[in-house]
Amino acid sequence: MQLRGVNLTDPDIFQKGTPHEMFRVLRREAPVYWHDEPDGPGFWAVTKYHDLKYVSKNPGLFSSARQGTLRQDPPPSDLSAVQSIMLNMDPPQHRQYRTLVNQAFTPRMIGNLHGRIRAMVHEIIDGVIEQGECDFVEEVAALLPLAVICEMMGVPHEDRRHIYAIGNRMIGTDDPDLQDPDKPIVPGDAMAAFGEMFVYASKLWKIAHETPSDDLSTALINAELEGRKLDEMEFNFFFLLLLIAGNETTRTVTSNGMIALLEHPDQLRALRDNLALVPSAVEEILRFAPAVHTFRRSATVETELRGQPIRENDKLLLWYPSANRDEDVFPDPDTFNIRRSPNEHVAFGFGEHYCLGANLARLELQEIFRGIAERLHDIEMTVPPRRLRSCFINGVKEMRVRFRPGPRLGS
Repeated sequence: MQLRGVNLTDPDIFQKGTPHEMFRVLRREAPVYWHDEPDGPGFWAVTKYHDLKYVSKNPGLFSSARQGTLRQDPPPSDLSAVQSIMLNMDPPQHRQYRTLVNQAFTPRMIGNLHGRIRAMVHEIIDGVIEQGECDFVEEVAALLPLAVICEMMGVPHEDRRHIYAIGNRMIGTDDPDLQDPDKPIVPGDAMAAFGEMFVYASKLWKIAHETPSDDLSTALINAELEGRKLDEMEFNFFFLLLLIAGNETTRTVTSNGMIALLEHPDQLRALRDNLALVPSAVEEILRFAPAVHTFRRSATVETELRGQPIRENDKLLLWYPSANRDEDVFPDPDTFNIRRSPNEHVAFGFGEHYCLGANLARLELQEIFRGIAERLHDIEMTVPPRRLRSCFINGVKEMRVRFRPGPRLGS
């Protein structure tokens, strides 16, 4: 492939799989590359590991707030709402919100979930193991992060599938399978789903005030920073972020990780033979097939990156799958190796916006892959997986698998 063949704006290309050949060309020939776009002014594609880190740790030069963190500019009428999400904030506001949320989202709270998450994994596998086949995405990968986040936030059980469906619509605006079949896809669909999630969060806010309990919603409404608590709008925005960042992404990594293990049976055998490899296997899954393809930053002043002149308000897209396969950082980067060490990937981001829920995601991923290795034997795909049509999320919509039927552990 030549540089002129690179196209990082076509979701049909990403639906076939992450375009690693394009990223190799960019890293080799134009690591900071001006990329035209059909629906905007163009952007700088940042594809090298250390460049991505540099941009990420310098929010004064490269803003998350100026136009949000997605490629397309939000409509001016939506910009203030977009900037109210912690993902789209800059310091000092971002640090203040992060400190506030950290009071509730503590390592102790995450640690206390360990036994419950392991029990959830066994319940999920119990739900499919006797039948010997399933849609891995819907019946395995999607269930754990959804259950964990909903349980942490105190979402009633009867509301969880509704939350799941709204989340799918929020990330799947370029994929007709995830939208209302009776309506055409329009740019406002994501904002409509956003609004529905916002309305639900208000319901949860009311529940937490009227019937406080030992959950994250109650902890959030009681957390204080310099005598100030989250108001309802701030709570709603945090809930929305948590449902996407803590649910959709972990589901995606679980699905991508299973694909990687099935496509590398020697690595799956090694994992089954030695469960002590689970933590390093999870890190390699995160490196090899991260959930998010890209986030955006906007230049706040004229500057430069790797010799390229960056103008104020230029947008830069940070490509995480490319950074995670940078030949200057990772030996044999296209090799899936569950024993890889060191493995300083950037699947959780870097700098100011390093994923708040990284420890929770690691715990969930370790437990689900431990459970799969222990209980789902002779697992194989029966048809090629159906991938999400998206340049943003590296998602999987459906993945039919079969395995040796086995006994339930529960009653």
